[in-house]
Amino acid sequence: MRRFVSILVLAILLAPFAADAQQAANVPRIGWLGGPTRESAEPFVQVFLRGLKDLGWVEGQNIVIEWRFAGGRAERLPDLAAELVRLQVDLIVVPSTPTALAAKNATKTIPLVTVGVGDPVGLGLVASLARPGGNITGLTAVVSPEIAGKQLELLKEAAPKVSRAAVLWNPATQGTALFLKETEIAARALGVELQLLEARSLNDFDSAFAAMTTKRAGALLVLGDVMFVTHRIRLAELVAKSRLPAMYGLREYVEAGGLMSYGPIASELFRRAATYVDKILKGAKPADLPVEQPTRFELVVNLKTAKALGLTIPQSVLIRADEVIR
Repeated sequence: MRRFVSILVLAILLAPFAADAQQAANVPRIGWLGGPTRESAEPFVQVFLRGLKDLGWVEGQNIVIEWRFAGGRAERLPDLAAELVRLQVDLIVVPSTPTALAAKNATKTIPLVTVGVGDPVGLGLVASLARPGGNITGLTAVVSPEIAGKQLELLKEAAPKVSRAAVLWNPATQGTALFLKETEIAARALGVELQLLEARSLNDFDSAFAAMTTKRAGALLVLGDVMFVTHRIRLAELVAKSRLPAMYGLREYVEAGGLMSYGPIASELFRRAATYVDKILKGAKPADLPVEQPTRFELVVNLKTAKALGLTIPQSVLIRADEVIR
């Protein structure tokens, strides 16, 4: 009888620990495979976390997030993707084309939620936007590469005297060549001579800007790339030193001191990504969730930067701007 009582008491004492262990085992774990540093990605991370919270998911309470960042070094992505797969996370958020491709090569079963890929069909990530058909779904950052041509048009309108523009792009990022092609088409129509400059890493920035100075480029278009986002503050410093009016694809560059940006609203994409996570964790299959395209694009202009450049932005541009930083 005494032994029975001891076992009963022990069971009562251990019950809360067993319940906690079972609850912990049932807490979903998601992975985040980021290309830049955590610091440079923090604005997007916070929007994503707020999106999750609005849907009832709070990190450290009822969900665990395994954060992995490549620090702008694309060669690290395959190993980081493989690490998340080994952890057997319930899904992986992939905010860019390079991270999506790395995760795709690492798993065919764990759901992947994209946020800012350029052309998911052309890149072979999904069968179609309406019916992805595999383990990948989410959001695409652009409707088509034609946006690069639109960016050049706006840059020319803001700085009409420009006849030669440099284009900074990363040839190591798959899909970027399509945007470059659209830029060339727009340049011919605008009568603008392009100077194409490659940058695969931060180490290439100084030589690229030296080449812009040598060729006397009058403006700069920075094509979208996660490496450029990572080093956007350094880019802003070099652009300011070179005194070049510059166009980017995300407002975050303008907030860092850039002149103009035109592109999707990144915060909306990351907020919407949280809804995909919510649906998948509640049982939805990625194959059945259509890939969303951006519904709104924003033009942001930094008048403080324009003043520093001695540039007067035409009223025709300002009245179309969604935000003007003064």
